[in-house]
Amino acid sequence: MAARLLFSRLGAGAYTAKTTASIFSSVGATAGTSTQTSLTAALLSKRWSSTAQHVADEPDANDIRRLDKLRNIGISAHIDSGKTTVTERILYYTGRINEIHEVRGKDNVGATMDWMDLEREKGITIQSAATYAQWGETNLNIIDTPGHVDFTIEVERALRVLDGAVLVLCSVSGVQSQTITVDRQMRRYNVPRISFINKMDRAGANPKRIIEQIRSKLKMPAAALQVPIGAEDEFQGVIDVVTRKAVYNRGVRGGDVVFEDIPEHLVEAANNARNELFATLADVDDEMGELFIEETQPTDDQLYAAIRRATIARKFTPVLMGSAIKDKGIQSLLDAVVRYLPKSTEVKNTMLDIDNNEAVVDIVPYSHKPFVGLAFKLEEGKYGQLTYIRVYQGRLEKGQFAHHVKSGKRVKISRLVRMHSNSMEDVDSIGAGEICALFGIDCASGDTFTDGTINSSMSTMFVPDPVISLSLTPKDKNSSNFSKALNRFQREDPTFRVHVDSESKQTIISGMGELHLDIYVERMRREYNVDCVTGKPQVAFRETSTRRAEFNYTHKKQSGGAGQFGRVAGYIEPIDPEEHAEQPFEFVNN
Repeated sequence: MAARLLFSRLGAGAYTAKTTASIFSSVGATAGTSTQTSLTAALLSKRWSSTAQHVADEPDANDIRRLDKLRNIGISAHIDSGKTTVTERILYYTGRINEIHEVRGKDNVGATMDWMDLEREKGITIQSAATYAQWGETNLNIIDTPGHVDFTIEVERALRVLDGAVLVLCSVSGVQSQTITVDRQMRRYNVPRISFINKMDRAGANPKRIIEQIRSKLKMPAAALQVPIGAEDEFQGVIDVVTRKAVYNRGVRGGDVVFEDIPEHLVEAANNARNELFATLADVDDEMGELFIEETQPTDDQLYAAIRRATIARKFTPVLMGSAIKDKGIQSLLDAVVRYLPKSTEVKNTMLDIDNNEAVVDIVPYSHKPFVGLAFKLEEGKYGQLTYIRVYQGRLEKGQFAHHVKSGKRVKISRLVRMHSNSMEDVDSIGAGEICALFGIDCASGDTFTDGTINSSMSTMFVPDPVISLSLTPKDKNSSNFSKALNRFQREDPTFRVHVDSESKQTIISGMGELHLDIYVERMRREYNVDCVTGKPQVAFRETSTRRAEFNYTHKKQSGGAGQFGRVAGYIEPIDPEEHAEQPFEFVNN
């Protein structure tokens, strides 16, 4: 009875070590000294270990601080809106590069993120490129995506793993076809966005018309956070409607941000823009709505908080403006990214528990939890396959083993790198919320990796069906690189499909557009020394009868010896396919 009482009280944690020892001494007549000591140690060890486990379940303070200062963003837009030029300025102002090079620059160097020769020759982005930078105390993981519709899969898989995005619009062209496609992709993956009206120095720039297009064509409430000072070739800077200050970029490459009083002729325009911002936020944010009803002007901090809440809730997009090519407005854009776009901990991500009938489980975005990562992009490099991974939960370390959920295999992480365009920086570990790349991992886009303690899978990205096909024939039929190149491109790009037609025996390639397929044919020539000829796929034509037709034919042939004679008569007519679904034809021999 005494022993039972002791266990019960210790389990409830009511006694200290000293009290326990005294109780054991009173029960000493029935138990040995060694048994007493071991029992006490076991019970206290269990109690202390459960306390330690409770502490381990809490995220580390340093990890919380790191995640508070982390943003994963993508730069997306219609082709020729200036995405890569914006990214080049972001890298320059954050100190990642020391010189600015243009997409079609006269120095023939090309922008940092357009590292492929084909990209620099054609002046377009073909593959998405990842990099990282630091703005103030905030770390930025940035993915620059293509704007051409043929490479939409690059935008698709980038937005699948990002927490926020910058939607770049041309100040003249505004919302275009691919802008609507990107908007649809952002909604598919619940990605908040900041809108940046670029090319304010162009003739015909009209930011008010662009904001109206965002509202009407994209069906997204929007309001300007800035008012332009001048326009077209007289564009000088912007007015921050929240702080009511004029912002100018001066010095070398616009590196000096200068704040001045608003020019007198623009004071009324700035006040009107602030009132419009307030009214737009009142429609999508409860706190702003109450202030609007009470006719109370919000403070700057209240406006900042409301813009952030509405942006993260995807009910509103703040609109900024500038000219990347003229080095204006990029620093303000970076400030807005830090201030308004969500942290990794503010974005809800889920996975499916395979052992529990694929029940939906919330991902805890901290490094102390079991590792969960998603492979979203593959590249074939000189060191083998390079796999881009977003770490959603836990920590990924060099030398550890990861569990490939799809195949069930354990793979060793032999090398871990962070990407800066096509250059790499080796790292020993990557925490939750980060984007990194691995070498030597055999997997496909959209595969999930864990540490093996949990058997869960994340949803993959949406892959559109191909829209165009071409026949592909190598000039040198004995080249082994032909099939090697096609296999590699299929692994890298889920929208690039290859099959051999069973009737014509032609190799058929399918993709998202003519440019898409032309790029891969050119890459085969450059990277694998395989010249190919493309053409229209051959089609096996078939004829069928549409009504009854009678026939009566006599065959006669005399060529010496026994002759040939035959006669066949009858008719052929179509039959009802529904009545003869199992047997599509019927032969009657009379």
